[in-house]
Amino acid sequence: MEPLLAPSLIEIDKSAPLPIPEQIYRSLRVAVQKQMLAPGHRLPSSRELAQHLGVSRNSVNTAYDLLKAESIVTVKRGASPVVAGNMELEGKSQVSEAPAFRPRLSKRGERQTADYRGPYWAKGAGVLQSGAPARDLFPYDMWARCLRRAVRSLKSDFLLYHDATGYRPLKETLATYLSSERCVRAKPDQIIITSTMQGTLTSLATALADPGDAVWIEDPGYLGARSAFLSAGLTPSGIPVDAEGCTVPPKGEVPDPRLIYVSPSHQFPLGVKMSLARRLALIERARRSGAIILEDDYDSEFLFESRPVAAMQGLAEEGEVIYLGTFSKSLLPGLRIAFCVVPDALVEPLQRLFRYTGCIANVHVQAALADFIESGHYRSHLRRIRQEYESRGRLMVRIFRDILGNRISVEPPTGNVQLVLQLNSGHDDCELATALQKRGFSVSPVSQSYLGQAQMRGLLVGFADANELQMTSFARQLRSLLDGAA
Repeated sequence: MEPLLAPSLIEIDKSAPLPIPEQIYRSLRVAVQKQMLAPGHRLPSSRELAQHLGVSRNSVNTAYDLLKAESIVTVKRGASPVVAGNMELEGKSQVSEAPAFRPRLSKRGERQTADYRGPYWAKGAGVLQSGAPARDLFPYDMWARCLRRAVRSLKSDFLLYHDATGYRPLKETLATYLSSERCVRAKPDQIIITSTMQGTLTSLATALADPGDAVWIEDPGYLGARSAFLSAGLTPSGIPVDAEGCTVPPKGEVPDPRLIYVSPSHQFPLGVKMSLARRLALIERARRSGAIILEDDYDSEFLFESRPVAAMQGLAEEGEVIYLGTFSKSLLPGLRIAFCVVPDALVEPLQRLFRYTGCIANVHVQAALADFIESGHYRSHLRRIRQEYESRGRLMVRIFRDILGNRISVEPPTGNVQLVLQLNSGHDDCELATALQKRGFSVSPVSQSYLGQAQMRGLLVGFADANELQMTSFARQLRSLLDGAA
């Protein structure tokens, strides 16, 4: 039988890092598996193939030896190699008949990567984005000086594997700050510095509850928390929010929780503040149920008309509350700094947890933040942006009322970096949000924040990072959508 012109099946790249013999071997092996070379076909001699490919005969002989070692070809002394007729046929059958390989997630992976926020929630940065702080008010020069000092002052040891639970001086600074500003009971060892609030919630959910356990969440509430709990396999129960904050269900009305997630200082998204009586009642309920409260001290820095009520953590005497905080609103989310204050009994296991999960903040940023707070710049920055945020929030309300009239209801914000724009018409807030997102406005529908039946249709609109022109443009485009002119 005449040899098949094997060189047409072989691609040689002399500049590639893969050795020439390996390239020849791989090309011929694939040709056999794909039935391009049938059993019994005689291959060119090593001399012939070397001449065709422009390579050394030794390279071809080495490739043939590799094929022989795998019983892909047979070689008799003084004769050219012949494609074998047994093992290779099995290999070809496996290749041709087996279904194409497709990498897939596990069931747990599918649960963890599901888009629990839904298709309508604004993704990515954009104009009027909910939760976005003011980039134009960030003290870039002062922060840069703190970073430079951090780089100069850190010893070389910190450039290797530093303490995964956080930079010690920052923990000490935070313990003092939280005690004076939020009445939080915190020793430095109880504070764990992390990179994001979302990562912190996800890690705590998996460590403190088992799949199937009940978790109480505010309804409406923060979708990021709901996503963390669902990805951990927990079963959320929506707890209604009224004028005093998250309610406390009567015993037996909903399953006893393993975790309770609340934002008592400034509830997201409605902005109400939980009353002291309600806080104490929730702590008592957690104590009796053996549940742990995750207190997200959301936007407590931005209450315009009153001082914030002391954190729930400071009211809990038996470790019922884990306090959660972040600098994504008061500074910038790109800094990636969050933290939690855990009860003494959970310090060691949770320190190990965060060491294993790798939810670790950059040590230079931690050192710079410690300097920024300790030197008083953080308090000065908060005073400045609090005044400006109140001004921008009131400006947005005035513009919306002037342009949108009775199509909407909106109240001046008492804090926060966004407001709720309630729709008075029967329009679908999800459809409106999608249409506005296509126009460059990163607003989100309020109805998506409800776990159960939505009690309100509206839009979450950020004002902290917005100017008058952007607010006006948004209001006019929303008006055209509501009036059916777009």
